[in-house]
Amino acid sequence: MKHPLFSLYVAAALALGAVFPAMAEKADRDKPMNAEADALRYDDLKQTSVFTGNVVITKGTTIVRGERVDVMQDPEGYQQAVAIAAPGKLAFYRKKRDGVDEYIEGEGERIEYDSRADLVKFIKRAVVRRYNGATLVDESNGSVIVYDNNTDVFTVDGGTQNRTADNPSGRVRTMLSPRQAASAPGATPPAAGPKPALRPSPALAQ
Repeated sequence: MKHPLFSLYVAAALALGAVFPAMAEKADRDKPMNAEADALRYDDLKQTSVFTGNVVITKGTTIVRGERVDVMQDPEGYQQAVAIAAPGKLAFYRKKRDGVDEYIEGEGERIEYDSRADLVKFIKRAVVRRYNGATLVDESNGSVIVYDNNTDVFTVDGGTQNRTADNPSGRVRTMLSPRQAASAPGATPPAAGPKPALRPSPALAQ
């Protein structure tokens, strides 16, 4: 069962909290795609490539890993990719944000990327993290996560596919750091005080 109210809350919090907004690395669009895999099936007529076996694809700062990655290119040069993990594992995606030392990375059993819309969808056991340099500042877990590289907004849905031993309800779990502190390396830390904690809201209960 999805929780649309919580999804909207996460998206709004990120959009309104962006003190230093930054988009995905724009130069990646013009970089060549490089791939490593155990096997490749390429169809020049259909402009499709199917990579299988420990696949690693790089395009500028963008990295995609999976057991299988299908790539399709349209006549205008835009690409759509689907990365599928090996059984019991997760596919991986990572990309630098434009103008700042920040990276977005995520995992899921299936990852779908649309370069025209610049959208990434993480499906089943999905997790998305934001790093400031090497420091983790945000993390979200859910059944399906959709990340928009253009606006730096994402939505997170929970559900039965997100149930684990540690989270039997399958609800969304998110950690969001203060935006200004997270985006300004070396800034003076705030005065010490009690650490805020996420608390369940009765309005969002199943």
